[in-house]
Amino acid sequence: MKAFMTRRKSIFVAASAALALSLSACGGGTMGSTEDPTVADAPTFAAGTTMEKLSSAGTVKIGTKFDQPLFGQVGLDGKPVGFDVEMGKLIAAKLGIAADKIEWSETVSANREEFIKQGQVDLVIATYTINDKRKAEVSFAGPYYEAGQALMVNSDNDSIKTPEDVKGKKVCSVTGSTPAATIVDKYGAELVPAATYSACLEPLRNKQVEAITTDNVILAGLVDKEPEAFKLASDETFTKEPYGIGLKKDDTEFRNWINDQLESFQEDGSYKTAWENTAGTVIKTVPDLPALDRY
Repeated sequence: MKAFMTRRKSIFVAASAALALSLSACGGGTMGSTEDPTVADAPTFAAGTTMEKLSSAGTVKIGTKFDQPLFGQVGLDGKPVGFDVEMGKLIAAKLGIAADKIEWSETVSANREEFIKQGQVDLVIATYTINDKRKAEVSFAGPYYEAGQALMVNSDNDSIKTPEDVKGKKVCSVTGSTPAATIVDKYGAELVPAATYSACLEPLRNKQVEAITTDNVILAGLVDKEPEAFKLASDETFTKEPYGIGLKKDDTEFRNWINDQLESFQEDGSYKTAWENTAGTVIKTVPDLPALDRY
């Protein structure tokens, strides 16, 4: 039991060298209660801007993950909860749109760009790493958080500690994700693709794959649900994953406006509150808003 608790207490650290995170020792954490943000009263925007159109319509379509504890997961009431979801609610409130007027859509790694380009969503807030390939298809506000890639293994697996240890081994990750490409192209793993990270759990449990790889904050949430079954292979991360808010390419006014709101969330404490009520139920250190990429 003592060894088990020691392992639990050290299950998670920094998403980057600048941000030290730690898991609570008692596992199985649940989301804190959240109150919907105060909605802006009759905000005004320049005619023809996306902000004006959404505010006038009184609704916004936001894509997020439905299966990722701490950031975006559908709750027992069928509504998504998590840090990404709270970011969406805060942005909607600044548009004068109440949380119950948001139209949530499940976006998985493989369909995020297409959903944005086709207009199925106005925004994607879904542990969405900003990179140059994606920026060729969509625009990004942010980053609003920086994670790092890690490995999750069965709790009895002590043979995998670093990404070099998975060379030639089967590793599960999500189709179209940056972690999937990295673990194959840089570390020589054999990818077992899945539509969602939750779909990787049974293959790992049954030892059909040696590990699951994605961002450490996502894996931390999965481990927290089943600490006796799974663990992080190491405290270390091996990439930097800046999470951005995806929107239609070259909608510069909307992108700049969202960036302004992100800064205001940091200043007024709503960013901290959103974290503490969601991811902060497991990851105790509150991050600072990363430097925004105002390209």
